[in-house]
Amino acid sequence: MSLLHDLEATILSRKGSDPDSSWTARLLAKGPEKCAEKFGEEAIEAIIEAVKGDSGKLASEGADMLYHFLVMLAARDVALDDVLQVLAERQGLSGIAEKAARPKG
Repeated sequence: MSLLHDLEATILSRKGSDPDSSWTARLLAKGPEKCAEKFGEEAIEAIIEAVKGDSGKLASEGADMLYHFLVMLAARDVALDDVLQVLAERQGLSGIAEKAARPKG
C-alpha cells in the first residue's frame, strides 16, 4: 500500500465524523463543492510556487494539493484506484494521441 493509499484510508475514516474533531471531517461535512473549491485554492498556491521557483514551498503546496485532491475524490465517492486505473490505461500512449482519442464533449 502506498502513502497516498494510507492517506486515502485516513480521509475515508473521517467521513461522517464530528466536524469539530478533524479538519478532514469538517471539509467533507461542507460538501463536494467546498472540497473542490479548496482543492482549486491549493492548486493555485502550488502554481504560484512553481512560477516563483521555490522548490521547498512547491513541495509543501504540492502535498497540500494532493491531500485536498483525495478529499475531493472522497467527497464524490471516487477511489484513488479509479484515478490510478485511468493513468495505467494511458501509460505508454503518446500524450498527443491519448488526448486526441478522448471523447469530445
